[in-house]
Amino acid sequence: MSIDITLSIKLSLEESALEDAMSEFDELTVSELVSQVLDKAIAIDSIKAEVIEGPNTLEEFDQQTP
Repeated sequence: MSIDITLSIKLSLEESALEDAMSEFDELTVSELVSQVLDKAIAIDSIKAEVIEGPNTLEEFDQQTP
């Protein structure tokens, strides 16, 4: 039997850490990165991660930084 769990997670990290993590993979989004980390930590049947606030791509990140 599957169980659905809905989480709200707020991440704070250094700009360089986000840039480094996302630059290693072409077209990677923050939501996909979170999904991959969770999937590797525990065997999960289905993951849906969604960015509600903040940049989700390197392009959005670049637009927010001066």
